[in-house]
Formats: sequence, C-alpha cells, structure tokens
Amino acid sequence: MSPPFVADLHLHTQASDGTLTIADIPEAAKEAGVDWVAVTDHDRIHSELDDTISTIDGITIIRGIELRVQTETQRIDLLGFQVEPTDELQAEIDRLQQNRLNRAQKIIACVEAELGITLDIEPSSGIGRPHIATAIDESSAPYDYTEAFEELIGTDCECYYSRDVTTVDDGIRLLKEACSIVGLAHPLRYDDPEAALKHTEKLDAVERYYPYGREIDTDSIDQAIERNDLLETGGSDAHNKRLGKAGLSSSQFNKFKSKLRL
Repeated sequence: MSPPFVADLHLHTQASDGTLTIADIPEAAKEAGVDWVAVTDHDRIHSELDDTISTIDGITIIRGIELRVQTETQRIDLLGFQVEPTDELQAEIDRLQQNRLNRAQKIIACVEAELGITLDIEPSSGIGRPHIATAIDESSAPYDYTEAFEELIGTDCECYYSRDVTTVDDGIRLLKEACSIVGLAHPLRYDDPEAALKHTEKLDAVERYYPYGREIDTDSIDQAIERNDLLETGGSDAHNKRLGKAGLSSSQFNKFKSKLRL
C-alpha cells in the first residue's frame, strides 16, 4: 500500500524548538513514507541548509521558515517556502532572535528566583519556552513540562514575558520578497480563524491539512482557497521525529511543486 502523503511541509528542528537535526530528517521521512519535507523553524532559516532545495540521502528538503506576525486582533503564523533571505528579512530575523534571547533570560531569571533553584539551561539563539519548560521538568522543581506552562511560564503566569513579533504587513512583504510560496499556517488554531483567513488575500497558499487532534470543519478554509485561488499545503508541524501525521498526496503536491523554482 502506498503512503498517504508524499510531502510533509511543516516541521521544526533543533534550530528552534524541535528535536530533529538535519541529519535525522532522511530516516524520519522514510519511516513516514514521505519524499519531500519543508524545514520551517520559528523565525529562523536553518544554517545547515545551504540551498533553497537540497537532497539528502534520497529525501528532498525545502528550506523554509515559520514567521509569527501581529495582526490588529491576534498573532498568526506564516509559512515561507524556498526562502532566499533578503538583507531586510535577515535583519528582521536577527532582531527577532535577539528579542527571543532577551525574553528567555528574563523568564529563566524569574523562574529561578520564584523557585529558588538554578536551571540547567544556557540561553542561546532559537531558544523558546519549550526549552525552558523542559529544563524546569528536569530540575528539582515540583513541576513537569505541562505544569511548567500552566503555572509558571504560560500566558498570564507570573514568569511569562511577551516577545516582539513582526507586523502582518511587514511579514507578508518580507516573505513574498524572499520566498517562492508564502502561506498561512494552521488557520483553525487561532482564536479567530475567519480573521486569520482574510489575510490569505495577500498570500499564495494556506495549510489545508494539519493534525489538529480534534474534529474540524474545513469549509472556511476551502472557501478561502476558492476565493483567493490558493495552493494547498499540509504538514505535521512535527517538533519530534514523527513525521507524516499530515501532508500532501502526490496530486496535491504536484500543484504546490509547480510553483517552486526548480
């Protein structure tokens, strides 16, 4: 039986908050039965991917990015595929990464002061709250990973600090200048999916296939696809080594692939 997906276009590595390395990707992809993947780390372009499209041990890897942006009412995520960073995009990435680092230092200092412990974590580029939650879980503190978010570092908690993000108009512009395809990530995860989907008027694609973990109604996504002539993307949003929980079939991926610079 052939695998249900040939492409998983949304995954994270150790460059942001995932566990995969680039060297891990071929084995993980083959186990999932996919031939193409997109590395879409948060606000980062993976430094080990020298080209916008690479082939490693038979698996084709698209260099991408997931960029969080601020709209008038909420924060949403954009996926850029086949990214070739402009100077302006790289400057924005550098700014965001410095802000991530500063924020992490504040959160860590707050947790250590609150709990009277020292966490075994050194803030570095790409750090996010999942890294800090893991350090809390592995410390002597009476909190596991989930409890760390719920009681210490989650939104509105004592040790939560917000971070700067790019405005939606700037984010779309920067990615459109640098990428072959720019899409909206997981539209049904937002507090206001309809408002998020309105921004697809300026995009090329939308993540139609995503492992929400619950029953969903995709009518609003399908209407946006038809209204704005969007490409469909799909991916697992993997932060571990399990790929292929969502993706594109061969016919779906061929439409996406036709818009890449090959």
